[in-house]
Amino acid sequence: MYKAAPPTAGLARVGPVRASRPQSSLSPVPCRRIGCSVGGGGRSLSFSRSSVELHRRLGLLGRGGVCRVPPFRVPARASAVVIERFQRKIAAMDDGNAFKEILTSLPKPGGGEFGKYYSLPALNDPRIGKLPYSIRILLESAIRNCDNFQVTKNDVEKILDWENTSPKQVEIPFKPARVLLQDFTGVPAVVDLACMRDAMQNLGDDPKKINPLVPVDLVIDHSVQVDLARSENAVQANMELEFYRNKERFAFLKWGSTAFQNMLVVPPGSGIVHQVNLEYLGRVVFNTDGLLYPDSVVGTDSHTTMIDGLGVAGWGVGGIEAEAVMLGQPMSMVLPGVVGFKLSGKLGDGVTATDLVLTVTQLLRKHGVVGKFVEFYGEGMSELSLADRATIANMSPEYGATMGFFPVDHVTLQYLRLTGRSDETVAMIEAYLRANKMFVDYSEPQNERVYSSYLELNLTEVEPCISGPKRPHDRVPLKEMKTDWHSCLSNKVGFKGFAVPKESQEKVVKFSFHGQPEELKHGSVVIAAITSCTNTSNPSVMLGAGLVAKKACELGLEIKPWIKTSLAPGSGVVTKYLIQSGLQKYLNQQGFNIVGYGCTTCIGNSGDLDESVAAAISDNDIVAAAVLSGNRNFEGRVHPLTRANYLASPPLVVAYALAGTVDIDFEKEPIGRGKDGKDVYFKDIWPSNEEIATVVQSSVLPEMFKSTYEAITRGNPMWNQLSIPSSTLYSWDTQSTYIHEPPYFKGMTMDPPGPHGVRDAYCLLLLGDSITTDHISPAGSIHRDSPAARYLLERGVDQRGFNSYGSRRGNDEVMARGTFANIRLVNKLLKGEVGPKTIHIPTGEKLPVYDAAMRYKEDGHDTIILAGAEYGSGSSRDWAAKGPMLQGVKAVIAKSFERIHRSNLVGMGIIPLCFKPGEDSETLGLTGYERFSIDLPSSVKDLRPGQDVAVVTDNGKSFTCTARFDTEVELAYFDHGGILPFVIRNLINSKQ
Repeated sequence: MYKAAPPTAGLARVGPVRASRPQSSLSPVPCRRIGCSVGGGGRSLSFSRSSVELHRRLGLLGRGGVCRVPPFRVPARASAVVIERFQRKIAAMDDGNAFKEILTSLPKPGGGEFGKYYSLPALNDPRIGKLPYSIRILLESAIRNCDNFQVTKNDVEKILDWENTSPKQVEIPFKPARVLLQDFTGVPAVVDLACMRDAMQNLGDDPKKINPLVPVDLVIDHSVQVDLARSENAVQANMELEFYRNKERFAFLKWGSTAFQNMLVVPPGSGIVHQVNLEYLGRVVFNTDGLLYPDSVVGTDSHTTMIDGLGVAGWGVGGIEAEAVMLGQPMSMVLPGVVGFKLSGKLGDGVTATDLVLTVTQLLRKHGVVGKFVEFYGEGMSELSLADRATIANMSPEYGATMGFFPVDHVTLQYLRLTGRSDETVAMIEAYLRANKMFVDYSEPQNERVYSSYLELNLTEVEPCISGPKRPHDRVPLKEMKTDWHSCLSNKVGFKGFAVPKESQEKVVKFSFHGQPEELKHGSVVIAAITSCTNTSNPSVMLGAGLVAKKACELGLEIKPWIKTSLAPGSGVVTKYLIQSGLQKYLNQQGFNIVGYGCTTCIGNSGDLDESVAAAISDNDIVAAAVLSGNRNFEGRVHPLTRANYLASPPLVVAYALAGTVDIDFEKEPIGRGKDGKDVYFKDIWPSNEEIATVVQSSVLPEMFKSTYEAITRGNPMWNQLSIPSSTLYSWDTQSTYIHEPPYFKGMTMDPPGPHGVRDAYCLLLLGDSITTDHISPAGSIHRDSPAARYLLERGVDQRGFNSYGSRRGNDEVMARGTFANIRLVNKLLKGEVGPKTIHIPTGEKLPVYDAAMRYKEDGHDTIILAGAEYGSGSSRDWAAKGPMLQGVKAVIAKSFERIHRSNLVGMGIIPLCFKPGEDSETLGLTGYERFSIDLPSSVKDLRPGQDVAVVTDNGKSFTCTARFDTEVELAYFDHGGILPFVIRNLINSKQ
């Protein structure tokens, strides 16, 4: 248990202060038969002594036999509600936990005990020793939560028999220990919770039932934009603009932290959510009132997987699914296969963790790991720092896995000490994990674990590389970059092509930058950003970037002033060690001044380019490049004017910025000319692994982590000055363009609407492969000619105040208009034209997608979407499902879906259908001008997961698809019209 300084006014939360992270915010309520009576409200718990064990299992038994019940804010009435809920849960659970006999004490070396835990070895089941470590975490959770109601003994047996059951796609429940949010996804989550409270009240029930029952941490990191760069004042100026644009959103989140229990909000300017999770929030092992269990987390950001590098099971889910977890619902998931990935050898000199993760991403993409866990093991593990592991785990979404998991070992424990976790906490973590067979000690003989499939990589084979220009898994070895770039210029438009005519490829555009003559060519770098959780948490690559800048300065190289350079650290710790090392001044000299603490360029918050640069690109159709240390480079994401976007390590970002172009062979061509007039080559500025290791050893210190996170708890003046109302229900402002009451529950009754089919639907969009959530629901800037811009202008918001789509996710009116608003969207109905438009089939008009969708809705017509493979890949973005639902889309028919997005579609009541293998819209001869009917049974009991469904068109064609409702629980969600109505009705019907 990581003991940190107690949060103060700067860290918005409610309930008892978490003086030692983590603690569940539970207020003591004594039980009469265990010790005394319940205070307040005149009620008492009259449970027998035999229920003590159940109290303990639920984490509700404190020291001295004190019962702890999740608190509500109105003492008398709330305690009665809690007692009634608890009594019903007791009655439903037979005799408590089905595995109470294996509850075991974990002794401290010097006497006493750390606490009690559910012992896997005590099961005496030989199958446990063969289970992957990641599956053992699922097993422990099922055992600890086994009440034969939400989790049954049969569920436990499925996990124990993983080797035989995982190939059969069996369904299991999982109850994560906590939930992680960032503000882009956190705002709509809190909006949904506030709206659910209104729905509860409208249905005649208690709105306070809508409250998180597990710890929820929300880090505000997605709102800062690079408005000002290359300036010593950039951090302060960008934060002031961030608060100016987002004051209403931030006040709303601060209200949520007081209105909802068990919710912690980390203020803006603190760091990137996944780095804060890694360095501060991650527990590894929970100790809740003496009950020990593994940390696990689901987050509303797909890169939640970064915490897997710390040995914490975590992955991204849709916000609507996360909201259900907050409210006590178990996640329904298919028991995953696990790919064993063996690492051997060590990285060669000059090779970075970024090179490794891009290599791993390409290998795993080729292997096929969608919906699976990947578990790393082997002697090569000892050569990877925790930060290197976190880099690999972070990009799990890019290689398609649910998790990229690194079991806890001695490297993990060293990192926990480095980041300020106490010796006692680390001792408890090690003792628990060893006792429960969840710790890997590579100094001991290793038992052979069983995996679903196997991969191996010798680290010595990894070479320097980057990925792009449009997808993270399109890796390019550095030595082949120049050749690959010229191929991309010539290739037809696609993931590796821009279709630039041969005669135009060497075009030079002259322009004036602040009075100085400059030139642009295809491949000129106009954005160079050290950004993103993937790399800014890794001292070796961050300090490596500083060393490249230092060598360049010493040789007299300078980055051209019109290149937008920026450095956005993932936490204040990075700033401390860059200053400690003396390298920040060289980064500043090259224009990589710190611009803020957040995601910035990686999420599309790159800010404007200089007008002269933007005009030179736009007026001459230049394929300009961005090089960033991010994890996503999809079209239109980084910046509307950078058609080529490459992912690279931070040192390579600096190197490409110095070169000023991606059209370079670093082995043969000079980067520039030094102050002595001689050519300077890549090898002249590239640091050795030994140089990097030396500066890491002397510059990264435990005290930096302690002081940084103590400062976080104090917040900052702008955050602390936000005034908020104290209320249970949110007072919606109908004039607000940031926070708006969504229509999800309007007219809701207690009767589920039942399954719906589709009748004579028009095709709204005909799409190809790899349509990302950025295509469906962009997070970046709002184009001045878009329906969303029109909406904002009509409400008095000028273009400077548009902010981004991501920042306006609390307003359904803006987001519905922003759905399919990506300027790089390729809709085959447009016959080659690129942009956010479609054909309104009844009239033949070409309209913005939103306008066409609204016309269909007004005329009473259903719509569907036809798509290719990997539909919905990319960020775990709720609005990529909410937006189509509000536009009237009833079904999506695709070759395949990304895991989280498919789940989100189900959660919003949209039918996900898959073409049969070998079929798609082209092979079936579909033009998109047909009308489509999908017949489904009127009763959910006649539906089953994965069943075949017939699709019939008005021109006589018919074909069979697979309905991608993957579990019985998802069918229940569909029956209720979505996951949130399901949760509301459940809460009311259970009389909690």
